[in-house]
Amino acid sequence: MGIFANATPYVGYVYPNETDVAWSQLIVIYPYITGLVAGAFVVSSLHHVFNIQRFATISRFALLTALCFMIFAPTPLLFHLGQPTRAFNAVITPHWTSAMAAFGYVAGFYLCLLILEIWFAFRADIVAMSKVRTGIMGKIYKALTLGSDDVSAASLALDHKIARILAMIGIPSACGLHGYVGFVFGSLKTREWWSSDLMPVIFLLSAVGSGVGLVIVLYVLVSKYRKEPISDDTMRGLLYVMFTGIAVVMVIEGLELLEMVYKAREGVETVMALIAGPIWVGMYIQWGLSFFALFVTSALLLFDVHGKRLVTWLFISGLSMMLGVLAMRWNVVIGGQELSKTMKGLLTFYPEMFGRESMLTVLIIFTCPFVVLWLATQLLPPWNTAAEHE
Repeated sequence: MGIFANATPYVGYVYPNETDVAWSQLIVIYPYITGLVAGAFVVSSLHHVFNIQRFATISRFALLTALCFMIFAPTPLLFHLGQPTRAFNAVITPHWTSAMAAFGYVAGFYLCLLILEIWFAFRADIVAMSKVRTGIMGKIYKALTLGSDDVSAASLALDHKIARILAMIGIPSACGLHGYVGFVFGSLKTREWWSSDLMPVIFLLSAVGSGVGLVIVLYVLVSKYRKEPISDDTMRGLLYVMFTGIAVVMVIEGLELLEMVYKAREGVETVMALIAGPIWVGMYIQWGLSFFALFVTSALLLFDVHGKRLVTWLFISGLSMMLGVLAMRWNVVIGGQELSKTMKGLLTFYPEMFGRESMLTVLIIFTCPFVVLWLATQLLPPWNTAAEHE
């Protein structure tokens, strides 16, 4: 065992250039934030597209959540890049054989789609508030109407139709946005821990689970803050989605591990050593919290729990799913780089606490979407209807 200048311990046969882990915790939080976007958008679409009324209470809030997190999805990449202006090169002069080159177009398209859908979903409220607010806020709402102040029944029906069409387009777009992240890792044949055809599916399904968990946690906290009752019907609907997401993603993740062991390709012993060594804590967190969330949601469904117990245990399950998926992202991104390319050595990554690519930076970036979401709900209250402003 030895230590290079960057204090990254290693064992076995490791190339000198591998002692510097290129993709740090910033690349861990990047797919995690994009996953929260996809999950929140799915919750919103369950009402807008499939007209499931039990999600009507939180559909607009979930839509705002998706937008606020989408705004900060590229931020970890910009910090990791060092010189953010270079990011435009991938858009201006794209290299079409690179999966990362498509991100600028996919993310830009999805962001514009979210903004349009929110405008149509909130247009009646914007018009109503532009007529009752004065001062600077009145001017802001007036500008947000874009000159369209018709709130007749026919006009509102058209808004709803357009918002539904945008949501229908947004579902495959959200799947493409996060499936692409899994594709980036799954297509790298040089890393046994990453090279899997199931990686895009795992990333997508776990994203839905974590996003639903985020909506549950935020819905409960905001309702408590507003001193408003929590809809039991809405919580039951979120329970169904949460249980389905957890069950499916755990089966597929288990199949991926089973396939890796069953194939017994060269270096699988090192993969097992990785699981038992450098990432053992992350694996325990990932699978422990996932099993816990699966057990709790199963019990809630089996015993038909309602009321405060449903809210409490589903809140805990949602938080557990968020933490479990975060651990999964760490295990994939960092764990894949802790495997030597010789497949006969292991590294142990120790994250920085302070600096440009540090845990402090990750914490600040992850806090920003919540702050912007709070500001967005002050501008466009998702719980109110236009009738309340008349």
